[in-house]
Amino acid sequence: MKLNPIAPIASPCINWCEINPDNGFCRGCYRTLEEIAAWSSANQTERQLICLRLPERKANDVIN
Repeated sequence: MKLNPIAPIASPCINWCEINPDNGFCRGCYRTLEEIAAWSSANQTERQLICLRLPERKANDVIN
């Protein structure tokens, strides 16, 4: 029996890379510069934690 490794979490980047000066989040993916820089070396848990923050950031940005 061959086990399949868990696929890495893909980057949420949508190629709209512009930091909003009001909140420090990328207007495309809603990550901070620090999160973007750390992504390539982040493990699955770290990537998941970053991704879990994004929907709330996006929702708050649309409201304001």
